[in-house]
Amino acid sequence: GQTRTVMPFSDKNIVVGETGCVAAYRTCQLVADLVAMGADVDVVMTKNATEFIMPQTFESLTHNPVTVDTFNRNKKWEVGHVSLAQKADLIMIVPCTANVVGKIANGIADDMLTTTVIATKAPVLIAPAMNTNMYTNTVFQENVAKLKNTGFYFVNPIEGRLACGAVGMGHIADEQVILDEAKNILFEGNLKGKTVLVTAGATEEPIDSVRFITNRSSGRMGVAVMKEALRRCAKVIAVVGRMSVPVSRGVEVVNVNTTDEMYGAVMDNLKRADIIVMAAAPSDYKPDNYSKSKLKDKELTLHFVKNVDIAGEVGKLKGNKKLVVFAAETDDLIKNANKKLIAKNADLVVANDVTKAGAGFDTDTNIATVITKDNKRIDTGLVTKDRLASIIFDSIL
Repeated sequence: GQTRTVMPFSDKNIVVGETGCVAAYRTCQLVADLVAMGADVDVVMTKNATEFIMPQTFESLTHNPVTVDTFNRNKKWEVGHVSLAQKADLIMIVPCTANVVGKIANGIADDMLTTTVIATKAPVLIAPAMNTNMYTNTVFQENVAKLKNTGFYFVNPIEGRLACGAVGMGHIADEQVILDEAKNILFEGNLKGKTVLVTAGATEEPIDSVRFITNRSSGRMGVAVMKEALRRCAKVIAVVGRMSVPVSRGVEVVNVNTTDEMYGAVMDNLKRADIIVMAAAPSDYKPDNYSKSKLKDKELTLHFVKNVDIAGEVGKLKGNKKLVVFAAETDDLIKNANKKLIAKNADLVVANDVTKAGAGFDTDTNIATVITKDNKRIDTGLVTKDRLASIIFDSIL
């Protein structure tokens, strides 16, 4: 099938504003990463910003012309600030000076950046950077509060070494924090009105009154899926077995022990769900004879029978619902994942080779191949389970 790299900002138009701040060099990497993640990026610079970074740098990174001069005549006719304002899915001002925050807060539009911001209906994300005394100044904080109250988003600076040589609050936030907030803004609420049913953790199959068989699933992937669904404003129902991590607040939880119990809980809630994510690791087999007393035989032979195939049963009944299954494999990853996708009548399979470092049980990371029903593939590389959950919902949507 087709393989493509993960593009979290694919088809998104992002306008990046650059102001006259010594932290301007940090924006170069941010812009490069946005482009690498699939965004179409336009950069707008204040004239002061060009004292720190040349416009040609951003033109090389974005392959788009950089806008500085409000009255530039050497381009095709369009009202520049209006066209950018209408085009943008998100405007990011990184870094943003106290001067530009003050202008926007008070309706001043005297350059291309401020006029674009005032003309847009898109969300605006501001990452301030400045001297500690400027950042803590009452007037600046009042301007920030005013903008927050009117719907602007902020990524607060952190403590660090400043251009003046002092160490304190005002150092621009880490790039990953800014990117994560951009993602949160762009994808906020796109599961609103939907119900996501998630299974998580391991099931336990009793042998006798004190012993059971299980597996090494921690439930971390299921919890990551719950968190991402909540972030996107879905209602979340979680059917959970044995877990080594806590379930997210705001989730409707059904606790189960055995695979049969998990199957019953899934079927009881299936009608309510729009998306079903089978992130649990139910036991494939169970002992066919359960002893109410603790077994004390010198030798013990157990006979196992096949458990119900929960995902397969969901696949038979799902209709227009979306079904996500997982394939934790040790051999023939893609072949076995495709078999599972078809056998379960799933819309998406998340396959991972559990023998790889960082991809096994009870880790915060995974290395996955996401395969859709129409045979498109996304090879994620090493990512956090939170990031993988985001990729799963982006693919389903």
